[in-house]
Amino acid sequence: MRFVPLIIAGCLTLLFGLLGQIESHAFHILTVLFGYLTLVGIWDLVQSHHSITRNYPIIAHLRFMQETIRPEIHQYFIESDIDGRPYNRSQRSLIYQRAKNVEEQRPFGTEMDVYDPRHEWLEHSMHPHATSDEPFRTTVGGPDCKQPYSCSVLNVSAMSFGALSANAVMALNAGAKQGDFYQCTGEGGISSYHQKYGGDLVWQIGTGYFGCRNDDGTFDDALFAEQAKLDQVRMIEIKISQGAKPAHGGVLPASKITPEIAAARKIPMGRDCISPPGHSAFTTPLGLCEFIAKLRSHSGGKPIGFKLCVGHRTEFLSICKAMLETNILPDFITVDGAEGGTGAAPLEFSDSLGTPLKGGLIFVHNALVGCNLRDKIKISAAGKVASAFAIARNLAIGADWCNAARSFMMAVGCIQAQACHANNCPVGVATQDPRRSWALNVKNKRDRTYNFHRNTMKALSEIVAAAGLDHPRELGPWHICLRGVGTQIMTYDEAYRFLRPGELLDGTDDPGFDRYWQLASAEMFHSDIPAND
Repeated sequence: MRFVPLIIAGCLTLLFGLLGQIESHAFHILTVLFGYLTLVGIWDLVQSHHSITRNYPIIAHLRFMQETIRPEIHQYFIESDIDGRPYNRSQRSLIYQRAKNVEEQRPFGTEMDVYDPRHEWLEHSMHPHATSDEPFRTTVGGPDCKQPYSCSVLNVSAMSFGALSANAVMALNAGAKQGDFYQCTGEGGISSYHQKYGGDLVWQIGTGYFGCRNDDGTFDDALFAEQAKLDQVRMIEIKISQGAKPAHGGVLPASKITPEIAAARKIPMGRDCISPPGHSAFTTPLGLCEFIAKLRSHSGGKPIGFKLCVGHRTEFLSICKAMLETNILPDFITVDGAEGGTGAAPLEFSDSLGTPLKGGLIFVHNALVGCNLRDKIKISAAGKVASAFAIARNLAIGADWCNAARSFMMAVGCIQAQACHANNCPVGVATQDPRRSWALNVKNKRDRTYNFHRNTMKALSEIVAAAGLDHPRELGPWHICLRGVGTQIMTYDEAYRFLRPGELLDGTDDPGFDRYWQLASAEMFHSDIPAND
């Protein structure tokens, strides 16, 4: 059906050409018209810049025409609020411009409502510095790490092969290789498409242990060691929860499991693939620490971390107590905000579960500072990271680097059709249908992945310089402003309480920590807090 307009145009060209010869030369006007449409459709099929026109020849141009005539500012406000689930038009335009390496300058000033209570901004300096050409990176690896990794401050967040098409995975990895940043595999395991172009990988180990599981779904030490020692795998991330659907598992039906997916996930064909809500390899904070030590040993000392969306604060503090008791520390912790995306999730989970990124990030940073662990553990942040300012803001309030998923999806062509779960993505990004994914040209989208990263890093350099700084690591919560009550303006360090080093160990009077710290236990995950406490 997607090619019907092209077929009709071709048939009408032949029909009117024949009628022009037999009946009247006037029919040749229509011959030229439909001949032109046929040539447009053929060009749509052979060009590699626009995936949507390759999948929808001729008719896709109606979308481009609509985009050129709709009111820009009106669309900006009606399409999505600042924190809504879809990216608004201004955000999408920024991502597409950077991915396509086109001019970002804009006339007439801001389209942002600067009086919106959610608006944030960075305080600039009257003595700005020169922009730096240094690639902004951070070294990950604690005291027990034998193979530290220097990673970019912006990387590709977790997206599995299976959720993404093979071409999308390859484009992202090739772009990561070109730009010297990493791609997180997502919990679906390491596929041949992740390995083809040699880009750095962070292997994510989820509750299904895909790529390192026994037939019964439990963790397989030998399979893990085999995969973890691949040179391309630079770090390993244990996925405890994700922002879009925290504490929720999933099922990949047997009908959707291809031989390639089965090979990547190390699962049998013809059987549903179940990803349970929680881990079976550990059930306590102490067990998590022991699992971290096991993965570090089996991987040859590579950086090991875990990813979570903050839920019960007591449970994260329980992990902190387990770290202190065992002296087994992760090399990094990824904080995923509730605004993080996914291919499919129950509506209530997406809208109503999990802590948003800013609150979760500040909490995790504070907890580690209060336990005197922050200098030994790096923090990454994920959840709607779409701009250099978002990176700067996250680094200022506690992160060492950021990961982005949807932004890089848009860089490789995603148009937010929100058909990820239906297997009929119009641009071939989130589908396993080879008739659709063929439209995504790997070389072209590799360049767009690289361009988006490079141009965003350039913008970050300019923002940092405007603040009178030389490196984003110098950013602090006092650099970012937000609106308080009424007309009040505060910086983050005024709006939030930031703990002193060792404050939790010495005894804190902070009501947001004291109660939960007292309830925390290294022996168990406290999911039940007495209602009358």
